[in-house]
Amino acid sequence: MKKEDFIQIKNHDDYLNYWKNLPQLKITCVEKNEECKHNVGDSFIFKNPYTKPEGVCTALLHVLDLYTWRSTLGFPSWNSEDRSKFKLHCPDPKGTIWEMEAIEKE
Repeated sequence: MKKEDFIQIKNHDDYLNYWKNLPQLKITCVEKNEECKHNVGDSFIFKNPYTKPEGVCTALLHVLDLYTWRSTLGFPSWNSEDRSKFKLHCPDPKGTIWEMEAIEKE
């Protein structure tokens, strides 16, 4: 999202229109270190930053919540390989690593 997008919001209808155009988020498991119900390649879609996908471990959701708005609004990640993707680790030190990215709505 660009600063100009926010400036265009003048009333509630503008806000609703802006909300409808927010990208979805996709999370994908890219690494599994030990025991976990998720596997490499598993992916889930957030319809919006407030709607959590079903089937995702609640501990992982806690970590993801810290980054949903950053990713939705286009803040660059610290990932030098791809600034559009956040690489996030589940809270278990030997758990899974996930990529989060904004995607166009299906």
